[in-house]
Amino acid sequence: MNMLPPDFTPCFSTALPAAEPLCLAIVGDRHLVTADATLPALAALASLGTPEVDVLIGHLGATPCRLIAWPDGGAAADGPVAGGLVLEGLRALYGRLGDDAFWISARARQLLSWLRDHRHCGRCGTATKVAEHEAAAICPACAHRMYPRVSPAMMVLIRRGRELLLARSPHFKPGVYSALAGFVEPGETLEACVHRETMEEVGVTINGLRWFASQSWPFPHSLMLAFHADYVGGDIVPQEGEIEDARWFDIDALPELPAQASIARRLIDDAIAEVRG
Repeated sequence: MNMLPPDFTPCFSTALPAAEPLCLAIVGDRHLVTADATLPALAALASLGTPEVDVLIGHLGATPCRLIAWPDGGAAADGPVAGGLVLEGLRALYGRLGDDAFWISARARQLLSWLRDHRHCGRCGTATKVAEHEAAAICPACAHRMYPRVSPAMMVLIRRGRELLLARSPHFKPGVYSALAGFVEPGETLEACVHRETMEEVGVTINGLRWFASQSWPFPHSLMLAFHADYVGGDIVPQEGEIEDARWFDIDALPELPAQASIARRLIDDAIAEVRG
């Protein structure tokens, strides 16, 4: 299951504990890890200079977890990193870093995006201050409080007998097809979003919505909410600019699918198992 470990307790604090932490170290948008894809020790980060962010983001059991980050262009941005550390994209670390470390790193990445995006107040432009014991950026001038953003996005896998409707975005890796997805609009229910996005993206109608699962997805701050659905009618018409290609695939003749880290792959694998069962 793609999720934070059961013994992880989220929190947020600028007050740092003395105990040796689990370090979620990020430079720009890349993660610092050892050559064999483990999280670095705190001492190994000393040569990188003063970080832009150093906060407590939770505990794994009794072990504190610290988000420590530097901007792009800092000491670790180019060339080898002191202590044998390397910079890796988070997606590339899935399956290598270990599930617990990967999903805590995903939480760290989301919180870092929020901290970087709210350095100034969106109402009056004043530089914000981070609350000591709460994930809140506070404006000292107008008292506006800004919390980490979570963006709900639906995902739906449409079935027609043994066939699955899969599509690809222009931004996907070449050859990869996935389930349909789209962000929920203000005032919209999840169910309405699924029907609207399906019609907009591929021009077909559906029924039989069935809840599957949810997943936090830190690129940058999505909460994916996945459904199965059944095809009712209509010919596939890909949405210009959004869908590069969409078609029906028999479960025994599928294209390249999304990585195992994504809920899209779990959704597709679940449908295949159900059809074959």
